[in-house]
Amino acid sequence: MTVIMPSQPTAEQQLAFLAKMQRLFSEGDFTATYKFALVIALSDLAVEQGRDSDVTLRFSYTDLAQKFIDLYWNHTVPYARATAGTSSMVLIQNLGQQAAVVTAICQFRETTKISSRSLVQRHHAYPKLLRKVADTVSTQPATYLQNLGGSFDPFLFTRIQGGLELKPGVGHCLRQFQPLIQQLARQRWIQHIKSNRRNAPAIGSDDELETFLFAASRQSLDVVRKGLSKVASGRCFYCGSAVGDKAEVDHFVPFSIYPRDLMHNFVYAHGDCNRRKSDTLAAKEHLERWLEFGEKECGSLMEIGVLAGIPADRNASRSVSGWAYQAAFRAEAQAWIRKREYEKVGADYLIMF
Repeated sequence: MTVIMPSQPTAEQQLAFLAKMQRLFSEGDFTATYKFALVIALSDLAVEQGRDSDVTLRFSYTDLAQKFIDLYWNHTVPYARATAGTSSMVLIQNLGQQAAVVTAICQFRETTKISSRSLVQRHHAYPKLLRKVADTVSTQPATYLQNLGGSFDPFLFTRIQGGLELKPGVGHCLRQFQPLIQQLARQRWIQHIKSNRRNAPAIGSDDELETFLFAASRQSLDVVRKGLSKVASGRCFYCGSAVGDKAEVDHFVPFSIYPRDLMHNFVYAHGDCNRRKSDTLAAKEHLERWLEFGEKECGSLMEIGVLAGIPADRNASRSVSGWAYQAAFRAEAQAWIRKREYEKVGADYLIMF
């Protein structure tokens, strides 16, 4: 079977994009963490809503605000270290007063008493929070993100009524280089928080800050593991045998490829299967079952997500998976079948999406 790949930016254009992104992180004026959040939000939305084509991508400020609330939700919990000499506090994300988005989410959590991100959108006060965050995204990072070295260089997007429109080829580049862009943005985000002297009483010399800011907590993963155990009848998703006390939660699309926790991307697995699969995509036989599993158990997965406080979006997980396998097909990558067995990702993988 022949797969016709859509047109894409040339190698030179993609290198130019990466050079501009490098300039953005090195020359941009980062007084708050908003710009890092906007870069991450744009790359996530490009993966979840975009396609590798010439179709123009437009994101509303509401789309972006939803991503901001998701990104900052865990950041509104006091950061506590078990190390002597440190104290518990909500980390400061601005060189001046606390970032308005963080303050708005803190106030929302205090008023509604909601602790799970999965329940946020169901509350009657959520639209007000969403509007407040959308206004901040519009007036702050969307306005100033593309200021590089004292000049304005609109290489990522143009502003349109109610949102942003990506420049030609940018959507493809954001999808192509999403893991790299995420890593750069997160590293700079962490450095920004660590360099703020007001955060020193809580951080100390902590090396676990990245996990706190961007990954599901151990408690959340425990809830996911227990919930998936019931759904999977205690059997490993990959080998089908009983797991017992060696159960782990695995990211079906590896976290190293798409560093965001989505409930529908989790599967129940043996520790051995999890480690052997490692950062590799799963083979076709696993992919077929995962797609069926996500559809059949969608309701159960959403319930587990609510309890664990992890977003549950089957369509987003499916889009992420399609993006990851398409990239693997282009790279002629291998997919994991079982212990020391792999197969090449072929065109037959792509027609499943």
